Amino acid sequence: MTLDAVGGVWRYAMDLAAGLRGRGVEIVFTGLGPAPSATQTGEAKALGQLVWLDAPLDWMATNRAEISVAPAEISQIARDYGVDLLHLNLPSQAAGIDTPLPVVVVSHSCVVTWFAAVRGTPVPPEWSWQRDANCEGFDRADAVLSPSRSHADALRAAYGLIPRLRVIHNASRVGSDQRPKNIFVFAAGRWWDEGKNGAVLDRAAAAMPLPVIMAGSCLGPNGQRLKLNDAHERGPLPYPKTIAMMQRAKILVSPSVYEPFGLTALEAARCGAALVLSDIPTHRELWDGCALFFDPHDPQSLAATCMRLGEDEQLRNELVVRSLERSRAFRLERQAASVLETYTQLMNDTFTLAAAEGS
Repeated sequence: MTLDAVGGVWRYAMDLAAGLRGRGVEIVFTGLGPAPSATQTGEAKALGQLVWLDAPLDWMATNRAEISVAPAEISQIARDYGVDLLHLNLPSQAAGIDTPLPVVVVSHSCVVTWFAAVRGTPVPPEWSWQRDANCEGFDRADAVLSPSRSHADALRAAYGLIPRLRVIHNASRVGSDQRPKNIFVFAAGRWWDEGKNGAVLDRAAAAMPLPVIMAGSCLGPNGQRLKLNDAHERGPLPYPKTIAMMQRAKILVSPSVYEPFGLTALEAARCGAALVLSDIPTHRELWDGCALFFDPHDPQSLAATCMRLGEDEQLRNELVVRSLERSRAFRLERQAASVLETYTQLMNDTFTLAAAEGS
């Protein structure tokens, strides 16, 4: 299973691996991009084996040549460790890969759908190679997974028909034990990413009396930067500390304009925080009726929504109950069972095809 240490794919891989391990699946994690922290390394090694390649992630590369060796290196690791199936968390990693093994590709996000959602434009010509690599990866894969129907729709709009595409919602291991709450607004994300829309939350913080705490990096790996003026910047926190802050917060905001799933909202629902979410298709798909929504381009709308929740305890408690109930649809057991069903079907198909070719 490929992964990276920069974004949400890490948490997806760790949680899914925990679910699969309980079903007898052994995993070799193969990392690309910036190296993991010591904490991350320990977490991965507690769930499986970990190999790290000296290769960039596609969205960090400047041209296709920089990612061209990754498929061959992934295939070699598969041979070295005697694995039965490849689970690739970037579609471009499947482009041209030479392996007899079943290949599952997951699209957690991509540059093409990011530009469509964040900028409202096609991907720039100098990045068109990323669209080509993703298309080749989708074509090469034996199964393509999306974490939401909304993202699946965005993929079809960007790439056309993807025949083997199916939706398996993400999940979380965060428990639902409730803790005493403080009245503050909490948000977590990689704020250097324009798609996370942290600037709107920072401007909203200036328009409301509630404290706004933003956890996560404001400095990106390619020099991207978000300067916060009014929100309290906590910087990147270890995952357990992020969850601990969610457990204390009465309100969780996700201001994203691009969110293929939005794990933070699920984690916060489990922690008993009331959800204030940007009005985008993914949030509506997953949390309609369980959250308050705001125009992600209007900081005044966000501030007013947060203040409404801060002042209305009954509404806040109702939303907490509803979102906690909705969160049970995204159980780790369900996700692991669906992914394992995909694995099993592909391995059976591969075995049947090999037997037919050998007869």
